[in-house]
Amino acid sequence: MCLAVPGKVLDIEERDGTRMATVDFGGVVKEVCLEYVPDLQVGEYAIVHVGFALQRLDEESARQTLALFEELGLLQEEFGDPWEAAGAPPGWDEADAAPGSAPAPAPAAAVGDAAREANR
Repeated sequence: MCLAVPGKVLDIEERDGTRMATVDFGGVVKEVCLEYVPDLQVGEYAIVHVGFALQRLDEESARQTLALFEELGLLQEEFGDPWEAAGAPPGWDEADAAPGSAPAPAPAAAVGDAAREANR
């Protein structure tokens, strides 16, 4: 599943003629293209999808959305290590994990159920 996730712009630079930003998604930091929102500034929030900032967002909305995504486990699903998830044995449960290891992503059906519950 691909989400549009709110993030806070930490730094902006131009690379090869393209405006790029370092963006914090609730603790996960990624590089993002700012070409669709060229006037976005450091400290502002944006909705980001597949590496592109699409729209400016106010801080309160961004924080609420990140908190909900975290609660639903969607940030781990969106930004988790795909190699780790692919290597998990069938039926693996995070209760089986060693302390400090990353949790397994929730099955898509469970995430959909949780999202439907949150929207009620």
